[in-house]
Amino acid sequence: MAFMEKPPAGKVLLDDTVPLTAAIEASQSLQSHTEYIIRVQRGISVENSWQIAGLSLPLPPKKLIGNMDREFIAERQKGLQNYLNVITTNHILSNCELVKKFLDPNNYSANYTEIALQQVSMFFRSEPKWEVVEPLKDIGWRIRKKYFLMKIKNQPKERLVLSWADLGPDKYLSDKDFQCLIKLLPSCLHPYIYRVTFATANESSALLIRMFNEKGTLKDLIYKAKPKDPFLKKYCNPKKIQGLELQQIKTYGRQILEVLKFLHDKGFPYGHLHTSNVMLDGDTCRLLDLENSLLGLPSFYRSYFSQFRKINTLESVDVHCFGHLLYEMTYGRPPDSVPVDSFPPSPSMAVVAVLESTLSCEACKNGMPTVSRLLQMPLFSDVLLTTSEKPQFKIPTKLKEALRIAKECIEKRLIEEQKQIHQHRRLTRAQSHHGSEEERKKRKILARKKSKRSALENSEEHSAKYNNSNNSGSGASSPLTSPSSPTPPSTSVEHAPF
Repeated sequence: MAFMEKPPAGKVLLDDTVPLTAAIEASQSLQSHTEYIIRVQRGISVENSWQIAGLSLPLPPKKLIGNMDREFIAERQKGLQNYLNVITTNHILSNCELVKKFLDPNNYSANYTEIALQQVSMFFRSEPKWEVVEPLKDIGWRIRKKYFLMKIKNQPKERLVLSWADLGPDKYLSDKDFQCLIKLLPSCLHPYIYRVTFATANESSALLIRMFNEKGTLKDLIYKAKPKDPFLKKYCNPKKIQGLELQQIKTYGRQILEVLKFLHDKGFPYGHLHTSNVMLDGDTCRLLDLENSLLGLPSFYRSYFSQFRKINTLESVDVHCFGHLLYEMTYGRPPDSVPVDSFPPSPSMAVVAVLESTLSCEACKNGMPTVSRLLQMPLFSDVLLTTSEKPQFKIPTKLKEALRIAKECIEKRLIEEQKQIHQHRRLTRAQSHHGSEEERKKRKILARKKSKRSALENSEEHSAKYNNSNNSGSGASSPLTSPSSPTPPSTSVEHAPF
């Protein structure tokens, strides 16, 4: 797809991170059961909404007798609405494929595992040395990215992971540049980047192979999870919440910041930092999924930073996402909401200082620090990194220019989305304020005061006219301190004949 060219007809590049909201609008009785009508909306645009009928979720509790009563149906509707609100506001659940399929069946009806298998099978026709061992079902959060456990036929004991991903809404590279950059990824050597064994791409997707790591990711370490388990099972409801040791936080944080600085200096957009994209290799963190930005995939934390207009470059996105990662390493769980008003007790005030610079209300309002600034902060400045591996990632000048243009386009779409969200928030706030009970009371009080003031002024004016009329009739002169009133014109009175 050429630069800024629209996707081919029939190709829908949805941003799966745009939140879906669901509101139960009505209910109807059908034979022996009640069906609820749900209005679903994507993002802030009312025009981008649709209705779905039925609710196959077994909550809240049922009732055997009187289940068609109007009061029970209304009460049940409240419970179902609350259930929908919990799902759509939970960051992990709201991005789950099952939830998307239920709320938006038209856009999420495809079998993405089957599509991935077809693409992978076509690739293996020309590369017979690879063999699929098994699909790794739902180990990631992305709906359109699938994973397979692999092996090399002449090295059957080695295990590798193949990832296949479709294009996303931020794919602005031409097909030629996109495929060239994907094929460059195996040449990227850095002590804190997880090595790509093989990479290839066509005009609609990319396929990469890496070594399988039994220890899993940084998130697996934090949640004490098994790498092969489904994403929801691993991370949605952890049994034990515990952060990492201070020295681990310092070392891992420093390593991640070093690789972010390396990518920023190379002009290579990342924007996909989170604990599941950091592979653990002993005591070393290695960054995963550099291909995501080339494919145009939206960030895991996009629904967070799209709320803040000062986080409008991929560099600042990386810094904000680093704040999320640091919070999770420190407290063993993600923050309940962002911005964070106050931070729980931490192993060191130096940790809180970094968190405040990336997640606090002031930081989100005024902008993120640079990666270089974070490296100079006390938490990371005294960390000694012992590695002899020299980073290598040679990008031809022509491809660097293509990356720069694509990066600008990604940031432009983000800025436009932030602008729309900001305008919508202002309008909603104004409407809410104008329609609030307190505001209505204020308007009533002001109206009564205005009415009383108007009545008082009318009464005083009438009294003044009456006094002036009496004074002129008695021949008394008005006081010197009173302003003189103009003398009304004389009028003749006609008398009716007797």
